[in-house]
Amino acid sequence: MNRNVSIGLVQMSCTSDIEKNLEKAIANIRIAAQQGAQIVCLQELFKSLYFCDVEDHANFSLAEAIPGPTTEILGAVAAELGVVIIASLFEKRTHGLYHNTTAVLDADGSYLGKYRKMHIPDDPGYYEKFYFTPGDASNPTQTETADGDGYRVFETKFAKIGVLICWDQWYPEAARITSLMGAEILFYPTAIGWDTEETNPITNDEQYGAWQTIQRGHAVANGVFVVAVNRVGREANQEFWGGSFVANPHGRLLYLAPHREEVVHTQEIDLAQIDHYRTTWPYFRDRRVDSYHPITKRFID
Repeated sequence: MNRNVSIGLVQMSCTSDIEKNLEKAIANIRIAAQQGAQIVCLQELFKSLYFCDVEDHANFSLAEAIPGPTTEILGAVAAELGVVIIASLFEKRTHGLYHNTTAVLDADGSYLGKYRKMHIPDDPGYYEKFYFTPGDASNPTQTETADGDGYRVFETKFAKIGVLICWDQWYPEAARITSLMGAEILFYPTAIGWDTEETNPITNDEQYGAWQTIQRGHAVANGVFVVAVNRVGREANQEFWGGSFVANPHGRLLYLAPHREEVVHTQEIDLAQIDHYRTTWPYFRDRRVDSYHPITKRFID
């Protein structure tokens, strides 16, 4: 029996006008819903320019509470359209404590919870450690996990989904844990691009290829669908490379967006395929969980 779900990807450029960015995102969510999308994912930090290219205290004014004003607005849109919305926002937790956070709104408009980015980069053009505190690790001794703690899975109307964010893409541990928690689809809101001062086309090609390949590997290793949604357009010295995609549980590309165009695309997937791939290639069955303790070390000297 098929379990078809339609996934909407919104790949767009942004400006310094946060209200217009929000209006644009909502307009694109409506387009995706018209195309039949049931779950719509927006890119990382879609309300603003990617401000982490500089260390500037003024940018903290972009942050907001989650849940808060934007989740209320998007919750109303979700309820009106009957779609799930995955929305990446800059969260102010309290004075001096900020997170790179994604909220999930269910198809009835209810707030299901948030995931706080666990892996925070600090590289030229991506000075995220200046702004963001990593999400707190969940406490396995607690019967209930606080909203935003650790890796998260959300039981939406249409599917059980996991959300990870950008730099999390490079860590198989994050994908594995979220999949082991029952996620059927891994969503990766993203903001990543090429350095405009890089003159070697091979370097640019390798960077995008590595980004796509490792995420397709997460789909294979965990028998899940993977959806990566990136932004486009030039911002400062970054040319955001778009290239959003959907991969099936064997890593095959079901959809690939262009590098330099804004796109709203809806892709139908069949969640029933997960059982087929996991029984044909039973990686979970053959995991040697008794042998993995060394992975908790920073480095095995």
